[in-house]
Amino acid sequence: TMKNPVPQAASLLLEKLLLLVHVRPLPAGSSGEPPAAAPGYYDTSCFKRGDLLEVPRTLFIHFGIYLGENRVAHLMPDILPAFTGDRRQIQQVVTNKRLILGVITKTASIRVDTVEDFAYGGSILVNHMDRLFEDQVLGSEEAARRAEKLVGATAYSLLWNNCEHFVTYCRYGARVSLHAERFCETVKMIIRDQRSVLASVLVGLASIVCLGLAPCTTLPTIFIPFFLWMAG
Repeated sequence: TMKNPVPQAASLLLEKLLLLVHVRPLPAGSSGEPPAAAPGYYDTSCFKRGDLLEVPRTLFIHFGIYLGENRVAHLMPDILPAFTGDRRQIQQVVTNKRLILGVITKTASIRVDTVEDFAYGGSILVNHMDRLFEDQVLGSEEAARRAEKLVGATAYSLLWNNCEHFVTYCRYGARVSLHAERFCETVKMIIRDQRSVLASVLVGLASIVCLGLAPCTTLPTIFIPFFLWMAG
């Protein structure tokens, strides 16, 4: 017998919701500031200014542009730039609360962090996306300068202006998010299905049952009702 495609589609949609946010979830009960990798944990001698750095996670990928001297420019949802211009406060580690509020209010910052803080202990792929944009790769210095010019507060959209859009603009000259495109295809597939209402219910239940209601894991539960509003 053929398996019911709706639960599978709902599960895939939930996974894409998490992936698009590029969130770095903290364990329940943590203080809100995760331990960073020790300085020197990554060998930066193999990185060149203008490289596109990609950190794969279980359910998401985070992207940044290497600026040299152990510095990475990357886009992070963050509510704080909407309330203060104090760079010292903004430069502190983005907690889950700041990140979630940034997603909801569509605010973010393009910030510069050390490689350790950017990668957060994950493995780093260098220029892994170049194979998809072979004829569009800009010069390394041009990519780095574009990233540096954009540092500061910016608008945020899961579908139209996330960290992948930022790096593809810097390195390839066009704002593209392959993950956002795949997510939209998943949504279209569920909408076309006559049982899309059931799929939506399953997504909501899965987010509560599987992820719980702890502050560090409620992002999908908060995000789903606001999805259409935030996508604009």
